[in-house]
Amino acid sequence: MWTLPGPCAGHHIGALVNPGLALLVSLTAHCSHPQAEGASQGGLDTGRADLWAGASASLLQGFWCQPASQLSRDQLAALIRRMATQHVLLRAWQLSCLANLAARQGLQGDFELHPPDLLLFYNLTQVEEADCRAFIRRAAQGDTKLLDNLPNQRAALQHRALTCLVGAPRLSASDLLLLGVLVCDMDASSIAAADPHVLQNLQHCPRLTTAQQAALNRLLASGRTVLGPPGSWNLEGLQALGPLASYISPGLWMQLQEAVGLDFFRSIVAACRAGQLRQRDARRFVTNFLEAKSKAVSSPSKRDTGRPCVRGNITAATLHDDLFLVRYDCGQLESCLGSRVLRANLDPLLQHPLPAECQQVVKAKLARVYPGGVPEEQLRLIPSLAYLYSLSEIGQWHITSKDTVMTLLAPDGALENQTEAILQKFLDHNGTITGALLVAIGGSRLCWMSPQQIQAIRPSEFRLAGALDISSCPQTRKNVLFDKAREAFASASTTDTYYRFMRPYLGETRAGAPPLTAATPLGGAPVEELRHLAQANVSMDIDTFTNLNPRVLQSLSLGNVTTLLGPNVGDLQKARSHPIISSWLRSLNRSALSELGLDTGPTGPTSSAHSTTGTPSTTLWTRHQVPTSEGPGSTAPSSGSPPAHLGYLPLAMALPAGLLWLLYGGTPRPSWGHPQGICSMVEDCTAPAPHAGEQGLARGAGRLPRPRCRRQGTWPHPPS
Repeated sequence: MWTLPGPCAGHHIGALVNPGLALLVSLTAHCSHPQAEGASQGGLDTGRADLWAGASASLLQGFWCQPASQLSRDQLAALIRRMATQHVLLRAWQLSCLANLAARQGLQGDFELHPPDLLLFYNLTQVEEADCRAFIRRAAQGDTKLLDNLPNQRAALQHRALTCLVGAPRLSASDLLLLGVLVCDMDASSIAAADPHVLQNLQHCPRLTTAQQAALNRLLASGRTVLGPPGSWNLEGLQALGPLASYISPGLWMQLQEAVGLDFFRSIVAACRAGQLRQRDARRFVTNFLEAKSKAVSSPSKRDTGRPCVRGNITAATLHDDLFLVRYDCGQLESCLGSRVLRANLDPLLQHPLPAECQQVVKAKLARVYPGGVPEEQLRLIPSLAYLYSLSEIGQWHITSKDTVMTLLAPDGALENQTEAILQKFLDHNGTITGALLVAIGGSRLCWMSPQQIQAIRPSEFRLAGALDISSCPQTRKNVLFDKAREAFASASTTDTYYRFMRPYLGETRAGAPPLTAATPLGGAPVEELRHLAQANVSMDIDTFTNLNPRVLQSLSLGNVTTLLGPNVGDLQKARSHPIISSWLRSLNRSALSELGLDTGPTGPTSSAHSTTGTPSTTLWTRHQVPTSEGPGSTAPSSGSPPAHLGYLPLAMALPAGLLWLLYGGTPRPSWGHPQGICSMVEDCTAPAPHAGEQGLARGAGRLPRPRCRRQGTWPHPPS
């Protein structure tokens, strides 16, 4: 069976505790006092390092470089191998410093035993020519979005991959097997001209650009793939396309045999209603499919919203039909859905991936049924409609439960700019923003609270939430968040512990924002804060460094920066084209650049891609920004925020505060030794890679290892 990475289901409590409470307590105790144990002897206790190397994936996801830097070579090697076998997903700031630790210990040569994501951060000039193809094949299993803040490293990876290829203008099946997810950066013309096995690569892309979608449809229309021409497609072939089927254009759907198209439609809706597929992906498919169907209808008047009900009144049984949206277009939905059926069957109705036009119909009907505002018990059923409501309409709601808040603020729920209004309705009814609630809705929602709401969060609750991911914050929230975080974590026992909690709040770049320059007004850490952290030798990672306030960065001396980065200073080469880095480098004289090893070569995006085999053409590649969300007018409402960490939720909701304190700080008191450290609560998305025998589109060209839990949702698959 071919299945896409599924949603990270919440932890069962036992899943976290089963590895042994003794291990958890031991690791937590270490995190609570990171400099107390082993530091005086110049290294970690050997027994504790062994615990690290044998820890579960959920614990290892909280990896922190500072204590790991004291591990011996063998201990670090065991830790990295454990991360690979457990399929541990680390963030860019963790991977960059771990790659430097591995390089200092001479472990880069063991790359075949290391996590693919880690290989993305290795010094590519140190890859031996004989290892080129093997290295790129494993690195291409990683998530290249981790390199978003390292443009030079990403370009170097693409360059190195091309040096491993024969150099033919058309990518062969073996080339594509080598390139893996690197194909996601290919331009549209290269995709259209590539061997048809490119479909296997594209299945693993988080999102296709508009140009890539057009290239995909040209390739499918050509009949060169194993599916053949559209008129000969069958259900199994469509299911083997996986998520790519959602990009098929209406023009191609019109060429299918009707029975095949309806069978596939039925399978997609069934998977969506069962919660096995994200609504936004299913809605994209449904919208394209129904557009094709509407074009095939001879009389457009059949879709007019003013037309009387001709399909028959919609009943509860009707709503359980997977072909409901085929039988009832949005006009018939308006004419045939009665108020009583709507009130009693809102949940099964909204389980269907309704196109945006039909969502508007349902919202209008709800307004007529509930003129004073949608009642709270119904609000919990409409997260997919929430994006349609104005702030004044939200003002009519009555929200008294944190469960309602979490439902509405789910990743596919309300828009970012609706966060403040929804939370305010909860606060108006004596609700409080707790640490558990912050963890449940995710740090991205914190970014959209009003300054007053942020200030109202008690420091103890902010501490309980830990180091939240606020990478999507608008610039106007930076100072407020930094001040609140400093208030909450100022009582940390050591600077290292303080830095662990404060790292996300030092100054993050908002996803999708224009490039930052020295003139950009940002919040985040002031220059005095950064100088203090430099003096404390915190060894800041390059990912955090690229997100600092550029104007503050201009005030730091070369000595401040080299001390602040510590052993990670060499990573400036990997990010020298990043707007923040390039702006700072332009302020340095040649002597300072020479001291950093950056005095030669251009500062363009390929300056770090040196090779002993010459410079192949890079015309295959295109740098494109793939939108992180799809607007209501396309296929799905989305806030554009990173997914809320739903894996936190059951534990945060179910455990008493004392045990949450154990997980976060080691004791039921404000002890801040463990901010997303080795003991943090994180998503545990550790599904093993598929085996070569799984069904797919390629025939005789091997299998591409599947990425692990980067995307939510499963796709209907053919029977095994």
